[in-house]
Parts: sequence; C-alpha cells; structure tokens
Amino acid sequence: MTDPRRRVPGTDALLADPRLAEAQRVLGRALVKSVIATAQQRARAGEIEPEQVADHAVAAMPATASSLRPVINATGVIVHTNLGRAPLSAAALAAVVTAGRATDVEFDLVTGQRARRGRGTLAALARAVPAAGGVHMVNNNAAALLLTALTLAPGKEIVLSRGELVEIGDGFRIPELLASTGARLREVGTTNRTNLRDYTDAIGPDTGFVLKVHPSNFHVTGFTSAVDVAELAGLGVPLVVDIGSGLLAPHPLLPDEPDATSVLRAGADLVTASGDKLLGGPQAGLLLGDAELVERLRRHPAARALRVDKLTLAALEATLTGPPPPVTQALGADVTALRARAEHVAAQLADATAVDSVAAVGGGGAPQVRLPSAAVSLPESYAARLRTGDPPVVGRIEAGRCLLDLRTVAPDEDELLVAAVRACSS
Repeated sequence: MTDPRRRVPGTDALLADPRLAEAQRVLGRALVKSVIATAQQRARAGEIEPEQVADHAVAAMPATASSLRPVINATGVIVHTNLGRAPLSAAALAAVVTAGRATDVEFDLVTGQRARRGRGTLAALARAVPAAGGVHMVNNNAAALLLTALTLAPGKEIVLSRGELVEIGDGFRIPELLASTGARLREVGTTNRTNLRDYTDAIGPDTGFVLKVHPSNFHVTGFTSAVDVAELAGLGVPLVVDIGSGLLAPHPLLPDEPDATSVLRAGADLVTASGDKLLGGPQAGLLLGDAELVERLRRHPAARALRVDKLTLAALEATLTGPPPPVTQALGADVTALRARAEHVAAQLADATAVDSVAAVGGGGAPQVRLPSAAVSLPESYAARLRTGDPPVVGRIEAGRCLLDLRTVAPDEDELLVAAVRACSS
C-alpha cells in the first residue's frame, strides 16, 4: 500500500484536468493521451512524483499537432535547406492561417461561378515581373523543369552545356530529371568551356529547346567560358533559362546572381525559378515568360499533378505584396547592428563572447558570396545541448567553438536565444 506507483493518477482523471481537456480540443485526444502516458511512466519509474504527473504532462504538451518543431536558425546560412529554406514573413503566416479555412480559391463570389485558381497570386506575380507575358506556378522548381520538358520536348532533344549538368539537393540530378520525361539530352561544349558554335551545331529538327541552367550551388573559376542569354536568344528555338534561386529583379548584394527580369529582357522565352529561396516565400516553382508558351504549360495534363495548394498560393501572394520577408531582411542586415546585438547577448551569458563571423546565402544560391556578420561564441559542448533544448537552437561548429550567428536570428528571438543558452548552463 505504500508503493508510490499506486498514487499515479489514472488516465481518465488526468484527461479531466481543465488544462489537459483544453489540450484535447486543440491537439486531439490521441496525442494528449500519449503525452499523459509518458508522464505516468516517468512517475512509475520514480523520475517524478505521482502528484506531478499532470504538471509534467502539461509542460510536455507540444504547441501543435504536427511533429515539426520550430527552430532558431543560428547557423548563419540564410536559406538553410535542412531547416525549411526561407522562413515566411508574418504576413505570409497570417495568409496561410486564413487560407486554411474555406476560401474563394476557385470561386467567384460575385457571379457564383467557378473562377481561375490562384488568380490573385498570379496577378501579384505578373506585377512583380512586368517583363513576363505570362506566369504560372507549380510545386517546386524541379517540377517547373519537368513540366517544361514534358510540354516542349516529348521525344525531342534538349540542348544543354556540359558545364551546366547540375546536381541539386539530396542527389537529384537535372539531367536525370529531364531524361525521365522521355526527352533526349544533347550535351554540348566541355565542363569548363562552351561557346556559341557548340549550340548552333547541335540545333536541328529534333531540338525541343535550349536549356541554360545557372550553376547556383557551385562556382567554377579559371579557364572557363559560357554563352550568355542574349546570344542564345537568336537561335530560332525556344530558350529556357533556369535561374534557380528566385530573384525576380537585380539585387545589389548579389550582382552575379541572375534574376528573372534581366533574363527575360535579354531574350529568354521562359524562366524557371524557386519561390522558397531568395524570393523568401513558400516552396514553389515559378514559370515566367512568353504568354503563349506559358499557356501551353498550364494546359498540359501534368500541370494538374504539379499544381500548388491554396496555402502556397496564399503565402506566395503575401510574400509578393507584403513587407520584406525574413530572407530579404537577413541579406540586408547592418553589420554594426549585428555586432551590437551579439555583444548585448554575450554580456548576459557565462562563457560567451561576441565575435566577427561570416554568413552565407545558402539554398544553392550565390555560393561565392560571403556576408560579414557577428556571432555569439560558446564552448563547443553547447551545440548538442542547444539542439535538443526547447526551443531547439541550431548553430555551427567552427574552430572548436559553437557559434550562434545573428544574421539568421531575428532580433525578436534574442531573448529566446539567451534563455536557451542559460537553460543549457543550469
């Protein structure tokens, strides 16, 4: 009768606790019961007192019913692929919440009839790139290339420089992606040098289009040459340019990164790009260019399988029309202000110092660009503890130290960062 395990409250009694009853409403009964079961087991194992089970269950309850956890990105990599690439702006997050309800995504409230899907988002995209005669969206940039090949080159050749046979994330290779559509690749030039004659000699009756791919995740120097868009535009076949990172207009900090507006004005018939990299929006593939060509892509049967959902439409429109997204803010962050923040954070912590740092664009964009930054330097042992804390903080290891680079930490996250580091020290 003195066994403390007998005092562990039952599941029904715990579910009746007002705090846990509210959690059921938000998270669902099954998830709440699983958290309660873990707390009960801890009490039976003697890790906590039986009277503490309800409190521990409440403390362990996740914020949402998703297994995804919000993370503070202190790596200094602005567009971090493994951390979800571009963090959405507050405007985009609010738009996603609204779009989660019933919306007029394909419905005209005036006529009561079916309407063009995502018309507001497409209009915002068209306004952002006036040089594009037509615009369309699919679920990512790989899908944009896939749809292009399916539409323009079924059973035909795609002419592509050997220096642009790019491998993207997780081992996916653009040549293999294109070949999967049934198109044939006609490789021209060499790894380091391709000239205009290489393209003209390859073009023939079987050419579907010429593809130019920006090698955004690597940089080749030395004895190199490539053909620019303006020269390729006059070859008599469609010219498709994959700019990759999603810049819609020139950016002063990224002079070597191609942008959709400049590429279209140089003569490209179609531009493909990502929406979740330097544009700073949700994952999406953008198709911008000749109106008739874009309409052909939109009407292809595969376009339905590759379309985006209403949450993506809402987030992208808010990104295009709202305030600058976090990616844009991080790119333009003032180094002096970053240093002042680092010193302020470090002054509140033991074992911490403010140091100069170098951040990166990330996301397969501008690999040669180094962004001066500032970081909080901690002993290396903090790295693992910060990653497993609440909230998780992901920094980087450099020269035996754990660096928390503030270029990728929003100013309103500084207090959370201090609390997370202090929790590791206790």
